[in-house]
Amino acid sequence: MSLPSFDVVIPTIGRPSLATLLEALGRGTGPRPGLVIVVDDRRSRRQCLVPRGVDLDGLPVSLRRGFGAGPAAARNLGWRAASAEWIAFLDDDVVPSPDWFERLAADLAGLDAGVAASQGQVEVPLSSGRRPTDWERNVRGLERARWATADMAYRRSVLAALGGFDERFTHAFREGADLALRVVAAGHRIVQGKRRVSHPVRPADRWTSVRLQRGNADDALMRALHGPGWERRAGAAGGRRPLHLAITAAAALALAGFGLRRRRMSLLAGAGWLGGTAELALSRIAPGPRTGGEVATMVLTSAVIPFAASYHWLRGLWRWRRARPRPAAVLFDRDGTLVVDVPYNGDPSRVVLMPGARPALERLRAAGIRTAVISNQSGVARGRLTMEQVEAVNRRIEELLGPVGPWLVCPHAPDERCGCRKPAPGLVLEAARRLGVPPSQCVVVGDVGSDVEAARLAGARAILVPTSKTMSREVAGTAEVAHDLASVVDRVVGGRS
Repeated sequence: MSLPSFDVVIPTIGRPSLATLLEALGRGTGPRPGLVIVVDDRRSRRQCLVPRGVDLDGLPVSLRRGFGAGPAAARNLGWRAASAEWIAFLDDDVVPSPDWFERLAADLAGLDAGVAASQGQVEVPLSSGRRPTDWERNVRGLERARWATADMAYRRSVLAALGGFDERFTHAFREGADLALRVVAAGHRIVQGKRRVSHPVRPADRWTSVRLQRGNADDALMRALHGPGWERRAGAAGGRRPLHLAITAAAALALAGFGLRRRRMSLLAGAGWLGGTAELALSRIAPGPRTGGEVATMVLTSAVIPFAASYHWLRGLWRWRRARPRPAAVLFDRDGTLVVDVPYNGDPSRVVLMPGARPALERLRAAGIRTAVISNQSGVARGRLTMEQVEAVNRRIEELLGPVGPWLVCPHAPDERCGCRKPAPGLVLEAARRLGVPPSQCVVVGDVGSDVEAARLAGARAILVPTSKTMSREVAGTAEVAHDLASVVDRVVGGRS
């Protein structure tokens, strides 16, 4: 059985553990990757990323510069620079076993086309002879985490079809679960592999658990993108958010009662806040080592965590109230959308781009969102032009815009009642099939009502960009209307409605 090709992508913020990881890979046995792409996502690059003396033993390491935009953006930068069939993602603070390459190749070999990803096994070594601390228990959760990108390999074709990681997740939290949920929703499978990495527990200061509460904002984004039942589908722990919100509300009510001089209300609410805080502290102290420092940390942080968690959750709900899943593909109408509408145009010299068309396509390509063109060309059936002329015009458009993906053209007249001429959904469905994405993850952009109706019938999202030829009833009957192509891309890339 031939072994699949693979590259390794490691996003990093320059932690010392990166050198340990690279040395472990350098000593590893088995088939080597085509490339090990290290994405330097530090905002400041004053120090050398990999100290001198690190033995890579011929490991093919390629360094890429990130933009300090977080691990999701860094991973996207890495896999887009790769070319292998599979992309294996590792966090910069894991240590792969000596046979990790061998086991990775074995995990990937023979997987059928329906499998999009293989997850490695993460082990968190803890100190023996004592109970784990609160922070150690938190890190140990990686051993049970579903779809953790500490060690996850994806087919590159699936990453390309779905646009990779959603860069709205700027922290190392939930970006892997978001991608995995989209992969599963697209009909693919994720399997468990046998390779192993060790994830040592990094030192943490007293307030680490408070800073981690910013992940509640990412949970709000997950809810907006995947619905209220996303935790169950992702295998994520429910957490204590309802209790945190109740404790915060009790504290606010106690303060309000004090300000309004309602002593009874203030006392009752204050007792609720104190009891909730005490319960939280005890639940964190009981399983731990119960040393003086640990108990003090639990008491202090338990007084702050409910407020931090509630703040980030409510901030996330407000920020992402209009968030939408990022589409995998954008399907453009041609005449009146990408180029100025010249009726029955068969002359490439008459092609004029619509304002903002080229920057719009460049932004979509940079974001990893696939594109296609779906166009009615009834002039062919009417004898006004030939398919050769249509194709010549299309080639000229690509000369001006760059590659736009597959071209889907309906040459039929309206009275032929074909299944491809918009407003029929045929062109949308065929474009989605060729791109390898579900129609539900496509956005159709056009200037007339037939574009919108074709999208609706195919189960795709539609955005209308009106021109002087767009009828007012078409605008009134469309849920999403944008002023120009730049606004379309803002919505698509930013995930806004």
